[in-house]
Amino acid sequence: MPDTSSLVNRSFRFTVEMNGLTQAKFTEISGFDATYDVVEYRTGDDTYATPEKFPGLIKYGNITLKRGLLIGDMEFFTMLETQLNGNVEKIPTVNIVLLTDDGQGEAARWELRNVWAVKYTGPDLNASASEIAMESLEIAHEGIRRIS
Repeated sequence: MPDTSSLVNRSFRFTVEMNGLTQAKFTEISGFDATYDVVEYRTGDDTYATPEKFPGLIKYGNITLKRGLLIGDMEFFTMLETQLNGNVEKIPTVNIVLLTDDGQGEAARWELRNVWAVKYTGPDLNASASEIAMESLEIAHEGIRRIS
């Protein structure tokens, strides 16, 4: 049977670092967004027919991490298992790193603040299919910033 580990490793373009864990690698990450609420206000003596607009609260979308199921690699999801079972403790800082094309360097880095797991989706298992079994983890956070 041919060794496919190098093919799998090349498909991992993102790593997630938290609590000293850096082995968590993913093939797809989505949901990087931040939106300001718009607050409208018009004073009673304003002569304009439109209200002034001010920035309100910032809302951050949940981030979804996806990867092919790796046999024996439970470390990342075991760490979040307590959260998925109802004992939610926010992780103060999580870094998401985009790797360079060769997978050896860092192309970009985002830092998430106060992160917790909100949804885990296991793979669809079908013995007659040839697709890779994919699993995903959706995380909520209270802030994101691009570091590099």
